[in-house]
Amino acid sequence: MRTIDLNCDMGEGFGAYRIGDDAAMMEIITSANVACGFHAGDPVVMRDTIRLAKAKGVSIGAHPSFMDLYGFGRRRIAGETPSDIEAQVIYQIAAIAGMARTLGWPISHVKPHGTLYTMAAEDRVLSEACVRAVRAVDPGLVFVTLPFSETLKAAEAAGLTTACEVFADRRYLENGMLMPRGQEGAVIEDLDRRFEQVLSIVKDGRLPVRGGGFLEIEAATICIHGDTPGAPATARALRERLTAEGVDLAPFARPPIQTDADA
Repeated sequence: MRTIDLNCDMGEGFGAYRIGDDAAMMEIITSANVACGFHAGDPVVMRDTIRLAKAKGVSIGAHPSFMDLYGFGRRRIAGETPSDIEAQVIYQIAAIAGMARTLGWPISHVKPHGTLYTMAAEDRVLSEACVRAVRAVDPGLVFVTLPFSETLKAAEAAGLTTACEVFADRRYLENGMLMPRGQEGAVIEDLDRRFEQVLSIVKDGRLPVRGGGFLEIEAATICIHGDTPGAPATARALRERLTAEGVDLAPFARPPIQTDADA
């Protein structure tokens, strides 16, 4: 039976503000990427998100970003050196890892957020800074990244375990990179078309790309955006369809069991 993970970016509220229905999504997904405070999240939101994940048996990881709380991590931040970025990513991973350890539900992976994620995918120097940060905190963490990306190459070269991520609602360029959101057709709105793409990836190992072609791929996880309208219903329908097709849903990486004595 083919197995795939469903992941979602979580804990992206801040103070009194909430983004997405984390409680509903946590019933559906198998892995959660928890915001670390630089684009969203604060200590209480982090704590509560990890507690919820633990209660539902959902694997968790760090979701570090550019230092861009105002722009939700979706702006290109200029002027930061690779050393600056490395330090910022270390800081964020360590924050989530520390909180998670106190709650007895250690993190298993790291997935960069937003513009850091997409820029690193195409920038070798930036991707290497992110990889160094992960290794500095814990070389046993899984690095979640786009297939065919600079981050994948850098992580593999550094000896990190990787998990290739694909998106149910995004179209891809011929080189395997995501179509920019500003281009027409970059976002797949129709649920049936989303499922057709996912099924092609999961069961056939073929990633549909612009122009009608395919790239061979072995995906470990599918990202579902939790901040889009109707996200829980869409995620539930996708999970049900995958199960009906004989696909098992499970985390790509499970945290080690932590005892009270370890905390």
